[in-house]
Amino acid sequence: MTPKLELKTVSYAYHSLDGETPALSHISFSVMPGEFLAVVGPSGCGKSTLLSLICGLAEPEEGLILVDGTPIHQARDRIGYMLQKDHLFEWRSILSNTALGLEIRRQLTSQRSEELKAMLKAYGLEQFQEKRPSQLSGGMRQRAALIRTLALKPDILLLDEPFSALDYQTRLSVCDDISSIIRENKKTAILVTHDLSEAVSTADRIVVLSPRPGRVKTILTLTFSSEHPLSPMERRKAPEFSAYFQLLWKEMKEHDLPVS
Repeated sequence: MTPKLELKTVSYAYHSLDGETPALSHISFSVMPGEFLAVVGPSGCGKSTLLSLICGLAEPEEGLILVDGTPIHQARDRIGYMLQKDHLFEWRSILSNTALGLEIRRQLTSQRSEELKAMLKAYGLEQFQEKRPSQLSGGMRQRAALIRTLALKPDILLLDEPFSALDYQTRLSVCDDISSIIRENKKTAILVTHDLSEAVSTADRIVVLSPRPGRVKTILTLTFSSEHPLSPMERRKAPEFSAYFQLLWKEMKEHDLPVS
């Protein structure tokens, strides 16, 4: 099977008048269709830079990024990006906010509008579709931001610490909701997070990056002995959860990586 996403010896550095700052060095890994991958590592190791390269906001100085075997610059419209903040516009309703991407691409047909309303209903936001963002909780706003991204029907979904701005209890609940939505839609997803528990509770595999310049130190594969796929909340209660957390903690400590 062809990987949905493949990175081959990708390197990138930031340049300024003061010189060059290497951010990523010879990153190589692949993500299969429908897989949920998490990326962890210390602050400044290039996690967000990695997502910028994957979505085409920046170009690698070395190496290749392929989507279904196609160079990334030919597949940018197939990638969705969910940021740390929801970036909903207060002067637009929730329905109008979720339609923004479709409007920009001039794809907001009557059919796509009905699909949006169906998604709002499915994800518990139907009665809030005419509300303003300030009238919703942080968790609801993040669900609206996810719908806005999914409305574009991306093949790959990038998540840059999308729960970090929420309080702990809300974070657990929203992580559970959004991860379940992503898996229900069979999306290939990459989550960047500082939270090791979050990575273990959501991912199929976890990529551990070294301090800057970020390099792949290890890739941990997660399996849980259950007859059905577990939600993030269910994983946290599974016996394997603690073992994987300790293994990941040990891997981070062995490489002298600060752990959040």
